[in-house]
This record gives sequence, structure tokens and C-alpha cells, in this order.
Amino acid sequence: MPEDHPTKGSRARRILVTHNSIAPSAIELLNRHDIDVFFSPPYDPPEIVAERACELAVDAIMVRQGKVNDLVIGASPRLKVIVKHGVGIDNIDVASAARRGIPVLRSLNSNSLAVAEHTIALVLTLLKEITWLDPAVKRGEWPKPTFIGRDIAGSVIGLIGFGAIGRETARLAEALGMEVTIHDPMAAPGAIEALGYTQADRLDDLLAAADIISLHCPLTQATRHLIDAARLARMKPTAFLVNTARGGIVDEAALAAALAERRIAGAALDSFASEPPAADSPLWSLPSLVATPHIGGVTNGSARAMAEIAARHIIDVLDGKAPDAASLSSPDAFAA
Repeated sequence: MPEDHPTKGSRARRILVTHNSIAPSAIELLNRHDIDVFFSPPYDPPEIVAERACELAVDAIMVRQGKVNDLVIGASPRLKVIVKHGVGIDNIDVASAARRGIPVLRSLNSNSLAVAEHTIALVLTLLKEITWLDPAVKRGEWPKPTFIGRDIAGSVIGLIGFGAIGRETARLAEALGMEVTIHDPMAAPGAIEALGYTQADRLDDLLAAADIISLHCPLTQATRHLIDAARLARMKPTAFLVNTARGGIVDEAALAAALAERRIAGAALDSFASEPPAADSPLWSLPSLVATPHIGGVTNGSARAMAEIAARHIIDVLDGKAPDAASLSSPDAFAA
């Protein structure tokens, strides 16, 4: 059986996971390749994580939650690779790792379906006003005589980004009868139309036309605050915003103002600019906001896949193989 939380290492190589656990199958895989697994609780300050990495002299870091900054990356002279237990690497100082010649790898395609499913769940919650109807009925109210719901079929969902998660979201939305329009300047020419979807060349056109805007792009210098006050103003007053990507893509202050002034109908967020977000955020007072704690990609299946893919990346690099080129993170693209 794998050692869930070893305190002493007996193997030649060591990794530190920035969480309390990973899938047992991944621990078994790492142990079989002469690698001990150590844990650092999620969201511990970088100073504490760096101290552990230094004390353990780790060969690799598997990043789940919390910041892995320059202090952490420079803590162990043996560090050879950093791997994200997932795909978003905005909590890793990729530029610092690049300066030290340490590759940063993502666990691609490990949680795409899980995040897409959560996206659709949030879309349906907003369209069907579940978070308003449920407490109303429980308070003894009966809004049936005046309530008129929205149709899912025929609603236009606008996806910003068409990577693996965007493609899964489009597939699920189409199956529900939604009209899918996509804006992704990085998509290969003709790739969107070849799948039968509408491509919006201009982001502003997508914002103006969609009933739901759903974000599926990485957080980069180019996408930070991509959805700001001006872009929110382009949306229809009956439209919803859904973010299961990265919090920094949305200007949260601008979103709070737009919701408070009812310039858009509502929003659902699974990620935030700062995590966990502040307890006094103005977003919490807005009944038109639905919030979940960045768990869209966390299911039994995806957690196992993320850990196993991350473990294989670590094993390959520590065994002297070249890092998987498709999974490598570019310090220029991801310096957000």
C-alpha cells in the first residue's frame, strides 16, 4: 500500500505535493519508481512551503493549491521539475523556473470533461434561477403564478477560448439544444467551423450576441481583466457570465458593479482573483451571483487522472527523459 503521509523517506528521490493528498494510484506509481511523496497543506504561505522543500531537498514539486513563487522554486538545489496537478499554472512563477532551467509541465486533458460539466451545471442554475427559487419556496413563498422561466434550447452560449475544456463545453451545450458561438484568436483557421460551430472574429460581437458568456481561456498578460467594465457593458442586460477558468480574467470590482446595477442578469464564478477570496467581498451581497470554490475540475475521475499524469511527467524528467513538449508552459505566454 502507498504511504499516504510519510515522515521519513527511504527512496532515492523525493517530491513535495502542495496539498494534503493525491490519488493513491499516483503515490503507488511514484513509489514504484523510487520516489517518496511528501505533503504540504494547501494554501500554506510560500515561506513555509519553501522551508519544507529545502528541508526535504526535493527533486520535484507537484502543485495543487497555493503559490509556488521564486522562494519556493529556489529552496531545493535538487529541484528538477515542477508539475501542475491540473492545467492552470497562474499560481506558479514560470519565469523564475525558466531562469533556473526547471521545466513547468501541465496535466493536459485530465479534467476537461469535469470542468465542462461544472460549467453547464452553472449555466443551467442561472438560466433556471434555481438559487432564487429554492430559498423562496423554503421561506414559504410560492412564486409559480408570476414566474416565467427561460428556455435552454435556442439560448446562445458564447465561449471565449476553444481548448480542450471549451470543446467539451461546446459539445455538452449543443446536446442541450444551445447555439454555440466561439471566439478564440488562437484557434487554427477553419477548426471551429469544421466542427459545426459559429466563429466570432471580434470579441465585442460575441459579447453583444450571447445569452451566456463562458470563459475557457488561460490567464495571461493578454487575458488579465479581459472582462472589464467596458466588456461587461457590451453584454445584453439579460445575459449571464460564467467563469470556470481563472479569476484574474474577470475584473471582479467591475463585475460587482454591473451586477449591483443590474446591467447584466447574473454571474457564476468558480474561480477568483485571490483564493480563497476575501470574506467581505462585495460580490457576496449580490443575489444574482452564484459561487463555487474552484472545484469544477475536482471529481473522482479527474483527480485520479490529474495525479497520474503529473506523476508520469515527474518520473520521465527524473529518469532523464525530455519534458513532454505539448505540456510545457511558456514563461512568455503565462507570465500573468
